[in-house]
Amino acid sequence: MTLRLRLSMFAASSARQCVLVLSAAMAVALASFGPIGVKAQQPAASQSSQPAPAPASDTPPATQAPAPAQSSPSTPAPPPESQPTPQQPATDQPQPTQPAPATAPAPSATPQQTEPAAPAENPPAPAPAPADSQPAPATSPKAPSPSSEPNEITEDEIKALLVGKELFLRGGYLDNDLSYNENGVLVGHSPQGSYTLSAIQIDKVHLTRHKLELEGQRFGLHFLGALPYEDPTKAVDRVNITPKKKLVKITIDRELVVKPKEKKEKEKGNASKQAPKVASVPSPASPPAPPAAAPAAAAPIPASSTASPVASPAPPAESNAADTEAQAEIASAPPAERPADAKSVTTTTSQAHSNKLLRDAIGNVFAQGFDTRLMDAMPEFWKLYYAAAAAKTDYQPADPNVLRQSMVDKKASLVSTVEPASNEYAQGHGVAGICLYHVVIGADGKPGEIAVGRPIGFGLDENAVDAIRKATFEPAIKDSKPVPVLLNLVVEFRIYSHRTAVTANPSQQPPESSLPGPYSAQRPQ
Repeated sequence: MTLRLRLSMFAASSARQCVLVLSAAMAVALASFGPIGVKAQQPAASQSSQPAPAPASDTPPATQAPAPAQSSPSTPAPPPESQPTPQQPATDQPQPTQPAPATAPAPSATPQQTEPAAPAENPPAPAPAPADSQPAPATSPKAPSPSSEPNEITEDEIKALLVGKELFLRGGYLDNDLSYNENGVLVGHSPQGSYTLSAIQIDKVHLTRHKLELEGQRFGLHFLGALPYEDPTKAVDRVNITPKKKLVKITIDRELVVKPKEKKEKEKGNASKQAPKVASVPSPASPPAPPAAAPAAAAPIPASSTASPVASPAPPAESNAADTEAQAEIASAPPAERPADAKSVTTTTSQAHSNKLLRDAIGNVFAQGFDTRLMDAMPEFWKLYYAAAAAKTDYQPADPNVLRQSMVDKKASLVSTVEPASNEYAQGHGVAGICLYHVVIGADGKPGEIAVGRPIGFGLDENAVDAIRKATFEPAIKDSKPVPVLLNLVVEFRIYSHRTAVTANPSQQPPESSLPGPYSAQRPQ
């Protein structure tokens, strides 16, 4: 039993040595023939005649393997000397491959088997991958092409602009049913009044495809005797002057967004998809190919140059077609949803442009507080009042030569009476009182610059200024010469009943009633 164990152990050790020898021989062969195999990939076909002797040498290695086991330490020395030899005849690649099998016929089979593994070590084959990367740019330019078009403006956005805000109706239109076109210009006619009768409160917003519908209430401003150095916004009472069971209704037309037909979009999309592919693929691959493919790929390019004279008349045709479609759509819409001025409605393909036009129209109809546009549209006497209120000082005439009443020998005086008329809003809501105005009386006795000193509101200040301009004055005298002077006028507004209103107007008094019987009989003369 011990002999068998020893023999088996000896056999195992000898097998290990053989394996080590074979691995060393294969390593030497790979070191000596590796670079030649890499460089001789092209003449591999010429070596196809050599595989015949290779199988003949495959059988003896089993018996010859133990013999080179002792020479294995000597074999590593030649490889470094044999490496320069194949590198010098790099031009004659088939020659260095033939002497190598002569020195080591046994490992000659292994290099041939390992040579196919060398191409596996050549993953630089991805070098032609740039051809595969070309289709990627074809898709990359298309990604930004679908621009993120903003969505249609919503009712919530409009409510955030109008509902709960202190608004004024530009233009001072007094009608409670107002219609504006898409640019915020009034459609039709409406009487105009003071801004103090044009305060608006929006309660409901309804947005349709063709117009914006708003409902709310109208308010009048009643000033509570604020002085110029006080804050006029805190001394103002907002009085609802909307008639009972009625609302202020305002509509604003919208620009119609017209989308092109789906068929046209598909055709244009297909053309745009095909054109860049044809132009991008052949151009890098083969330069002579583009002339042949130029007619298909260059078709859109000349379209911009040659079609420029032709494309100029095309937009009018498209716009006319869009306008006819828009008019047909408006005509087919229910009467309640049609715009107020259908003939002036324009069309667009951009939702962003339509949204901006609607916001601009809202800004042209309403003013949020006392903005610059509203102040510029006010009469001069209101501008002077708010300028003094902003400076927290009393009114000062623009002409420095205007004197005070205490600085003259004879004061200016009112010759005629000033009786301004009231209006239905003030009479209906009990607005009356005394207001103050600063008037510059010129040397000719005519009123010049007028400023509101203490307003009353409700459109009565405009009536007071008109009455002052129609009045006559006697100029002030200083050194026997008429001079301009600043005069303060107090105007009073009253509330008239039906009886006092009739007696105040004799022309409107009813005829005297005739008594019956003898009282109506005519006395003999």
